[in-house]
Order: sequence, then structure tokens, then C-alpha cells
Amino acid sequence: MNTEEKMQKAINSLENKLLNIRAGRANPAMLNNIMVPCYGTLSPIQSLANITVPEARQLMIKPFDRNWLKDMERAINEANLGITPINNGEVIILTVPELTEEKRKEYVKEAKAVGEEAKVALRNIRQEENNDIKHQELPEDEEKKQLENIQELITKYNKIVDEHIKQKENELMQI
Repeated sequence: MNTEEKMQKAINSLENKLLNIRAGRANPAMLNNIMVPCYGTLSPIQSLANITVPEARQLMIKPFDRNWLKDMERAINEANLGITPINNGEVIILTVPELTEEKRKEYVKEAKAVGEEAKVALRNIRQEENNDIKHQELPEDEEKKQLENIQELITKYNKIVDEHIKQKENELMQI
């Protein structure tokens, strides 16, 4: 795997983590980490139900088998989403509450922390690649050129991280 692929994986990880920070709007990605006991194993809730967004602040979960409703409701409660599921016997409805200014700022801090984690991951990749280059028997000018290429990549990917964090901050602070 080359350097750019490793850095892209770090960006993909950042994007997934940012999806899980809620912005006051319903998003099926909020349920990504919820596992439901089904037939003796844990299954992701997405594989057991259709998840739709009927309104901007509402998720509707319609299981393929109504026998799973109680287990899904329990799994959602245990996930500590801060949302109380409403089970009407057919579907589970999640209504996402409005975010307070304080909660928005807290989520912005969380997003920035996730961004910093991504930058640390990128720096670690750069360090590994730099060490690999220095351990090779390369002419001085070739080594310098490769180190500069790695630095250009880290600069490019750090800008991508900053853009993602700024975009998430704007999304969180919209009322």
C-alpha cells in the first residue's frame, strides 16, 4: 500500500467519525454502530430493517421481521444516542431533538478532536515513510526529492482534514 492510499484511509476514517457526530438532523448514519441480537448473533441494525428519514428530524426504522422490534428498541436505548425510541408495534420512530447552543459547541469540540486525531494519523504515516526513505540506500538528491513529495502529500491531506472539520463546524452551528 502506498503513502497516498494510507493517507486516504485516514481521511475515510475521519469522514466516518464525523458522520456519527449528530448535527440536529436525522441521519441514518447515526445508527451505524448499533448491533441487534438476532438468531444468536449480533447484526447491524441496517441489515435487519429499512431506515428512512420521513422528516428532517425524524428516523423511521421498519424491521423486516416485527419480532425484532423489542430487541432493536433495547439496542437503541443501550447505544445512548440521547434519543428515546418510540415503538408503535410496526416501526420504531426516533425524533432527533433540537440542539442547544451549548450542545452545538460541545459537538464542534468533538469534531475538532476527531480532526486532530486524523492529523496525528497522517503525521505517523509521514514519519513511517520518511524512515523508510532514510533507510534506503538512495543518492542524496533522490532522497531529498522523495521526502519533499511526502511533505507535499501531508500538506494536501491536512488541508482536506481542515476542510472537513470546517464543513462539519458550519453544519453544527446552523440553526
